[in-house]
Amino acid sequence: MSSGGRTRVGKYELGRTLGEGSFAKVKYARNTQTNDSVAIKILDKNQLLKHKMVEHIKREISTMKLIKHPNVVQLHEVMASKTKIYIVLEFVQGGELFDKIVNNGKLKEDEARRYFQQLINAVDYCHSRGVYHRDLKPENLLLDSFGVLKVSDFGLSTFSPQIREDGLLHTTCGTPNYVAPEVLDDKGYNGAASDIWSCGVILFVLMAGYLPFDEPSLMGLYKKIWRADFSFPSWFSSGAKKLLKRILDPNSHTRITIPDILKDDWFKNGYKIPDFEQGEEVNLDDVDAVFSDSQEHLVTERKEKPESMNAFALISQSAGFNLGNLFEQQTGLVKRETRFTSQRPANEIMSKLEENAKPLGFNVRKHNYKMKLKGDQTGRKGHLSVATEVFEVAPSLHMVELRKTGGDTLEFHQFYKSFSSSLKDIVWKSEDSPE
Repeated sequence: MSSGGRTRVGKYELGRTLGEGSFAKVKYARNTQTNDSVAIKILDKNQLLKHKMVEHIKREISTMKLIKHPNVVQLHEVMASKTKIYIVLEFVQGGELFDKIVNNGKLKEDEARRYFQQLINAVDYCHSRGVYHRDLKPENLLLDSFGVLKVSDFGLSTFSPQIREDGLLHTTCGTPNYVAPEVLDDKGYNGAASDIWSCGVILFVLMAGYLPFDEPSLMGLYKKIWRADFSFPSWFSSGAKKLLKRILDPNSHTRITIPDILKDDWFKNGYKIPDFEQGEEVNLDDVDAVFSDSQEHLVTERKEKPESMNAFALISQSAGFNLGNLFEQQTGLVKRETRFTSQRPANEIMSKLEENAKPLGFNVRKHNYKMKLKGDQTGRKGHLSVATEVFEVAPSLHMVELRKTGGDTLEFHQFYKSFSSSLKDIVWKSEDSPE
């Protein structure tokens, strides 16, 4: 199949969107010279200028290029067009660590400890280079095809003006459930201690299968976090409880530090020292070029028709490589994204999506074959927002993808249920799919 409306950036051919946030979108891409897969984070230059973030980003990207660790997603290079900055990152194949919990429930203690050890290795290494994550949460923990943990978005997580004259970080970013009490307090905080707190929440979730602090109201949640008010499930071993008590210490000055975590008996069980080469020279020319505008990589972003998607991309998107899954309405758990297929023409699908989103209380913005829906009412995590895109799978078959880009995953789930029932007549059911 021809690559239709594919966009090129330098030597990379852009593919499907892997995720998006308020400042950035991440797309899958292929290096046309080596055929390697990468992920490209795309930032809007005007946004960065408007928020006075250019210096900050330049510093973060330079630091990220210097970080090479087996448990941290590698930053390869950076490029720019007139309006966008492209950060080329290692593409991690195995999905999110938390999908394991969603699919299999909580992890056994040994397995949870193995991932936690890799997480601490990554965090320790980055802290030693002066880089703090500030937004450690499940979406940032990826697994490669060998089951090795990779932390993504180190140093690139916040893009917000943090460090004030007092040298402390000031920003409440991140998912409140994983955020340390001192971050919520906004009196300024130490990035290292707050990253350690988030690691503790992650360890708890891996072993418990649920969050230590979870309250429907934000104020209730903050109160619990400030007091570190949580209890352990019965199956936690005493060693794990002892360590977690010292990590989830609401006082950041007495909270355990990484050197002490590394000495902890429960932690040391089966611990492997990370093995990696230090030292090859890293070139920062591309970072300077991007920000001095001397070297423009101009990129065409025009799409004449929906992006066509080849069979491989299609198969890799369907759970467990089973094509049957693609053509069934997904039931059960909708994660942050979901998709269905339709035999209707693309423009008809677009107008159908639009007319069904409005009664559900969404504002609709359209561009080519993409649509952004933003909810009117504020949910428990702000407005629910959804990005929709139509892909051409075959001349008469389209795939429609919906991704949650803001708001609560459960609200997305409820929205999708009512939305998909109003789209029944455009959803293509294969012969054997369950009604």
